[in-house]
Parts: sequence; structure tokens; C-alpha cells
Amino acid sequence: GFATGLLGKIGVSVSPVRGGRVWALVEAEGEKTGLYRSENYGDSWTMVCSNRDLMHRPWYYSHVFADTAHADTVYVTNLQMWKSTDAGASFAEVTTPHGDNHDLWIDPANPKRMIEGNDGGACVSFNGGASWSSIFNQKTAQFYRIDVDNQYPYRVYGTQQDNTSISVPSAAEWGVVTPGDNSYPGTGESGFIAVHPDDPNIVYVGAIGSSPGGSGALQRYDHRTRQVQLVNVWPEESTGIAPKDLKYRFAWTFPIVFSPHDSGTLYAGGSHLFRTRDEGMSWDVISPDLSRRDLEKLGYSGGPLTGDSAGAETYATCASVVESPHRKGEIWASTDDGLVHVTRDDGASWTNVTPPDMPRLAYVGCVEISGHDADTVYVAATCYKLADYKPYLFRSTDGGRSWMSANGDFPVGEITRVVREDPVRKGLLYAGTETGVFFSFDDGAHWARIGGGLPVVPVYDLKLKHGDLIAATHGRSFWILKDPAPLRRIALPPADIQLFAPGSTIRTTLTWSAGASVNRDGISYSPAFGIDGSTEMLDNPDGSCTRGHLDTGENPPQGAVIHYWLPKASDGPVVVTIQDAAGQEIVAFRSDAKDAPFHRKPGTAAGLNRFVWDLKYPGPTRIDVSLRPPKNKPFAKEADGQPGPSAVPGSYRVVLEVAGETRSESFVVSKDPRQTTTAAGYAEQFAVHGGLIAQLSRLNAAVNRIRRIRRQLDDVGTRLGNSGAVLRDQAKAIADRLDAVEATLVNVRKESPRDVLRHPAGLNETLVDLINVVAISDTAPPKQAKEVTAEIVAKVDAEIAIVDGLLANDVVTLNNSVRAVGIDAIDVASAGS
Repeated sequence: GFATGLLGKIGVSVSPVRGGRVWALVEAEGEKTGLYRSENYGDSWTMVCSNRDLMHRPWYYSHVFADTAHADTVYVTNLQMWKSTDAGASFAEVTTPHGDNHDLWIDPANPKRMIEGNDGGACVSFNGGASWSSIFNQKTAQFYRIDVDNQYPYRVYGTQQDNTSISVPSAAEWGVVTPGDNSYPGTGESGFIAVHPDDPNIVYVGAIGSSPGGSGALQRYDHRTRQVQLVNVWPEESTGIAPKDLKYRFAWTFPIVFSPHDSGTLYAGGSHLFRTRDEGMSWDVISPDLSRRDLEKLGYSGGPLTGDSAGAETYATCASVVESPHRKGEIWASTDDGLVHVTRDDGASWTNVTPPDMPRLAYVGCVEISGHDADTVYVAATCYKLADYKPYLFRSTDGGRSWMSANGDFPVGEITRVVREDPVRKGLLYAGTETGVFFSFDDGAHWARIGGGLPVVPVYDLKLKHGDLIAATHGRSFWILKDPAPLRRIALPPADIQLFAPGSTIRTTLTWSAGASVNRDGISYSPAFGIDGSTEMLDNPDGSCTRGHLDTGENPPQGAVIHYWLPKASDGPVVVTIQDAAGQEIVAFRSDAKDAPFHRKPGTAAGLNRFVWDLKYPGPTRIDVSLRPPKNKPFAKEADGQPGPSAVPGSYRVVLEVAGETRSESFVVSKDPRQTTTAAGYAEQFAVHGGLIAQLSRLNAAVNRIRRIRRQLDDVGTRLGNSGAVLRDQAKAIADRLDAVEATLVNVRKESPRDVLRHPAGLNETLVDLINVVAISDTAPPKQAKEVTAEIVAKVDAEIAIVDGLLANDVVTLNNSVRAVGIDAIDVASAGS
């Protein structure tokens, strides 16, 4: 019969194949736990399997699924996935891409077609679970806390729920961030992560739930050896042990932070605060138990039937630890049961400075010390686990002696997990909530949501570093707000036009093939030569297109990020002009430009607009394809024009013109800090690159001139007819010589961008290849590149000289003759120069 006595979690599934058959996975007393089956809709039951592999952590799993075609096939999901084909008597494991399996959909028409949900994502099978699709095609990473190192490009580190910790670069040379750019410092799926301020190879990771080592698993990862060392404060076995019986308690997300004054000092927060000065080889206890230590809430979890203490349920511990950047030895610690403490003597004595209005059992997830004032402290807390969804933000201006609310007009129902103050603008606050990020200009009196494409998602941590705002979301991975300068400088109310100087602008050169295979239509499977990663172009309602990232991360804007504010939409053109240090115009961009791609046009909308100068000087004059259309229209899209040289590191100026008003700001372009190139090296590269662009421009102009003259020569020949055979032959001879020059300057038989191998390259393609040789890195060109450049430039000059000679002599002679017979002469001036 069915289990009697005290019952717990019960999973139920009704067979769609055999009438009356019902499955029940039952948590019960003692040996009564197991899988039961009924053949009469539940009137009577038989236990068919009591194997405990079907009943791991019943509060968390207890899922059973009847097959949609085979009456005797049934599935159970928990840490693993199990399948029985003998009506539940025995089971075999179905391997899945990730553990913690919670849900299963079986196609009613084809039971081999399944969708399985686990703690890593959703997986699809077409062969009954023999193989599954990847979980890595879904951007569902759930981060708790993050850290940021001091490299360039900087890397963001996070512990991701149900997966390893991860280190992701903020930019990559491919133009996108690919999975291959990631590294995995330790196995920490939980808690904090702390990268060594002086050596990014060393990372400390909270790893409860994903590591051996007992209570408070703490890993020290060394990227040089790719090994982890366990340096737990107290590696006491904690599985199945009530937290009150442990010497020290560590929560799933226990704090791990470096001292801002000494990179050799690391803190870890549990029920007490601990400090190491020898990389975790020994620890000092520098506080009493800072929690309420309510023993009623520190018992064995899981309930009376099935015990469950896996580490995620440990309570009454530190939730946040921070040492004052102003005063060494002043350390703040908050707890997950509503307390805030501070020590001002390196842990010798502690003071409870909890805000009076803090809910008794709030999770105080963040203490933030102002970078502008040593005695200004902010606290963020939440009490949602007690069905209290109000925000809790507090501010003290006297070092915690008194507190005031910083909630202001924060939306009711937005729980507050983290608060940060801007390092540049005092009183500019950012708060991470259950649905995104909010900001306040006035120290918490008024709040507004930050948009910018951030999805609606819980934000568990925020960092402000390297001029950026970095967010850790719980479900949509990392997000970076590049250069929040407008928030730092915007005047309120913004009733006038405002231009914001670009922040840190570092000249970075991507790999030579970055973006070369990006398709306008369909999916591009390689962001750079030999590199995996999929993107696609998405059409926007305004006619522009956006590069969507399928299994890659988005690189930051490549160049100087220029923000400007328009109090109302501009009817007239908006012009953004870039000048060099001497005030000479480099390039100008107009919103009403006819032939510019959308992303190269400044916006005219009311509010905040962003424009990115890619640090490129103008490219060469382009060949006019309409003067000599190809035999067949190319299937492949022509590439954008050859860009000019990159701006050398130095001072620049941006000028904004709107409706007759002008604003200007200076900014600096810095060299890539990884480069050793000198100012002279950058200048030499710029000169050689610029010279090649100028020569390519002369070549292209010569080709356009040849083609215009060629058309006129053909017209003269037609108009002369049979009566002017001698003059017609003269015109043809000139045309033939021009054709020969054109065939040397360009590959006239080339029909599409990829049609480059059938015939020799023209001098234009040789120049482009030399440009690539010179511009491929941020270095001065080698001697041999300059020597080849001189040779090719001389060849181009020689061909252009032939054209000039023909126009100055042969065409002049022909013109005199055709005028004598009443035919219009060839207009050399209209052909260009």
C-alpha cells in the first residue's frame, strides 16, 4: 500500500499511455521512501523501487515523468537523471550536460524528442536522451559577487551559480569576446571572488557546493600552474551537520576581500571575521561572533524526514566586509541577520552601528564607504525572504553614529542588493535591484532607472573601475556601462545642449581579420580568422542594424565615445568634428550625410546621444564603380572603404554644432599600455600609412579619370563614323594606352570582392596589402616594408605620369583635329585630376 505516517514531498505523474497507471515519488518515514505505482488511478499502490538514488534532497527534486509512448518507461530527475524501462523496478542513468535536473518535457508524438531543464540551462534531445544540445547557447550565467583586475583590457571575475568561477576580458582582439577568451579560476560556484591586486594570476574563490574541503571552502587559484589550493579558515566537515554545531559558520556567499592598504592582507567573513597575511596558510580571528547567533535558526535543515545541510542553508554570518580606503584598520562588517559592525583598531574592539530602522533579520548585503569622505557610509539591505519587498538604503555622514534613509523616491517593491558611490561625482549613487540598476544624483533623495539595453534581471553586485560601471546579473551574465561620464557631468535640469568629453580613450588595434567575415544577412560563424563565435546582423526600426551576439560577448566601442545631450530633437543637421591638437580638422560627421552608414551619423534625438569616433583619419578617394560596372552584379557585399591611419596618442578636440550653437571639449588618446612603441614610432607609422593612403587616393582618382576620358573617347569615335577613320584610330590608340594603364593600376577582370586569384593583382591591391603590413600593429613599420612602399609608389607615379602625358599631348592633338571637323572636344577638366 501507500506510505503511511509522516509524509513529505511527493512527485506525481499520470501515464498518458496506460489508463489508471499513476506514479508517485514519495518522501516518507524510514524505508517507506521510494517510487510507488498505482494501476487504478490511486485506489491502491505498490512500492516498486526504494533505491535512495531516486530520492536525493527531496525538498529540491522529487520529480517523476511518465513516458508518452511506452507504458513501462518512466523517468526520475534529481542530481542525475534516471530512466526505467521495466515499470520502475530498476533504473539506469541518463547523462545530461549539467547536474541538478528539475524538469522534463517529452513530445507526445515522439518520445525520443525531449527538452530537459537543469541548473545549467535547457537541453534538447532527439534520441531519447542519448545526447543533448549544449547549455552554452543560452546566456543565463548567474553571478553573485564580482571583482575586477588591473590588466588592460581588464578582466571581470565572478562566481557563477551551478558552474565554475569565471574570468572574462572586457575586450578581445577579435572584436567580440569568445568562449576561448575566458578562463576558469577555481571551481567556485558560490560567494565572493578576489583577484590579487598586484598579480592577476592569483585568485581567491568561495567554493561552497563545488569543492572538497569542508566548511567554508576557500580556494587559492594560481593561473601559472592552473591548480587550486584549499586555504579554508577552518576545513571542518560540514555536510549533514547542524550549523550551530560547527566551530565557525560560513554562508554560501561568504565575503573574501583584500585590504586596500596592503595587498598581502586578505579578509574572510564567516560568523567571525578572519585575516590572513600569508596567503591563507594561517588565519587570525579578529572579531567575536558578529551575528545574532539565534540557535533556533541554526538547526539541521531539510526537515524531520530527510536531513539536508549542503552549505547553502548556513545562516547568521557576515554578508559584507570592507576596509576603509581612508583609514587602515577601520573595517566594516554586515551580517545576513540584520547587523552592521565596525572596528577602528584592526579588530581589537568592535561597535554595533546597525541603523535603527534596519529590519531585524534583513540581509545586509553591502556596506559602501564613500571615496570622497571617510565618514560617509552607505548600506544596502533586503528582507524579501520574509515577504518584505521594500528597498532598504541607509546613509551615515558621521561614521555610523547616526543614520538616515537613502530610499528617497525609490520604487516600492524594488529590493536593494547593492549600493555604490561614483568615484568621480560625490553623491552620485548606483543601486542594484531585482530588476536592474538605478541611480541617484543627490545622495539618495531621487532615483531613476538606468536603461541602455540592460535586460530586466537581478543585479547582485556592482563595481566602478577603469572608468566603467560593471554589473553582475543573476541570469544574464556580466554587463558593462562604458564611460558613465554623462551621469558624472550632466547639469540638472539639462535645459541646454551639453557635450561631454570622452573619458579614457585607449588606441587599441584589433587583429587584422576582426569582422572580415561578418555577413549582412544570416549568421556569421567566425568573428576573426580561425576563431569560433557566432553573431548576426539585426535590423532596427530606424533603418540601422545592430550586431547581435549569439554565443559571444560584445566588445566595447572601438574608439572615442562622445556623448551629447539635446534638450529637444534637432531639425537641422548635427555635426561632430574632430580636430587635432593644432585645431586642424581631421574628419567631420554630419547627421544629414547622404552616403554615410547609419552608425557614422550623429544622432538628432532629444536626450542623450552617443557617437563613436573610431580614431581613424579619412580614407582615400574611392573608385567610382558606376563608371565601369562589372559584367555581373557581385553576390557578395562590397567591403567598406579602406580607412585612413589611426590617430597617434596625444591631445584632440571634439566640436559639436547644433542649430547654430557650438560646444567643444578636449580629450586625450592614450597608447595601449601593453605597447612599448615610442611617440616617434607612432609618428613614423602614421606618416608611412598616411603616405600610402594618399598614393592609393591618387591611384583611384587616376582610374576614375581614365574611365571618364575613355567614355568620351568612345563617344568621339562613334560620332566620327566611317568618314573619320584616321581620327577614330587616333582616339582608339589613346584609349588602348589608357586601358593598359588602368589594367596595371587595377585588376580590371575582377568581378567581385572575392574574385582575386584568377588574374594578377593591380597596384591598388598591392598598396592595400602594404597598408595592412604597416597598420597591422601599433608599431613602426619595418625597413623592408618602407623599401617595398617606395618601389610601389614609384610604379604608381610612373603610370599616372603616362596618363598625364597622354592628356597633355595626345588628347590635346586629338582635340584640335576633332574640333576642325565640328565635333566637341574631350573635356579633360571634367574628368578630374
